[in-house]
Amino acid sequence: MYAYLKGKLAHKDPTYVIIDIGGVGYEVKISLHTFSQIKDQENVQLFTHFHVKEDAQTLFGFAEPREKEVFLHLVSISGVGPSTGLMVLSSLSPKEVEHAIVSEDVRTIQGVKGIGAKTAQRIILELKDKIAKDTAGGDLINIAASSKNTIRNEALAALVTLGINKVAAQKGIDKILKESTHDISLEELIKLALKAA
Repeated sequence: MYAYLKGKLAHKDPTYVIIDIGGVGYEVKISLHTFSQIKDQENVQLFTHFHVKEDAQTLFGFAEPREKEVFLHLVSISGVGPSTGLMVLSSLSPKEVEHAIVSEDVRTIQGVKGIGAKTAQRIILELKDKIAKDTAGGDLINIAASSKNTIRNEALAALVTLGINKVAAQKGIDKILKESTHDISLEELIKLALKAA
């Protein structure tokens, strides 16, 4: 229904954005990968997928067509819903997802919260041939680190939104920040916390 949305970023959050288009605010769910790409922009274009179910209509947005393709591949698998698809793309970049599928790396896919061994195997089995045809490249853009306290609060909010227990998320974040020997980005912190959860 909506191929893309282009407008002003009225609100940015690691899990969703609000795009102002002609005075109408569209709430769009995003992955950490997309968040890292658009974090410093005022105006954006997101490639969208409009998901309709009985009790909700949700827009999902992606900074690049490739990420949208990976998302659509993932949600085509039985047992993988849009929330799980976003969780995968918040834990791994599109390139990492594709590499894990093509190289049959069950452990990497299973490392994403909410994905068990059977689902990981099903993803690989059903998507390996489709993904192998795609040879496009692209890497995550590193985002500049802000103060640890701000990062801690933003990471905690994102993890709770993604369904992680608040107390467990706090412990995980604090442990990672304590053990970190360098300035850590918000995206990196959330990824590490997701893997530890």
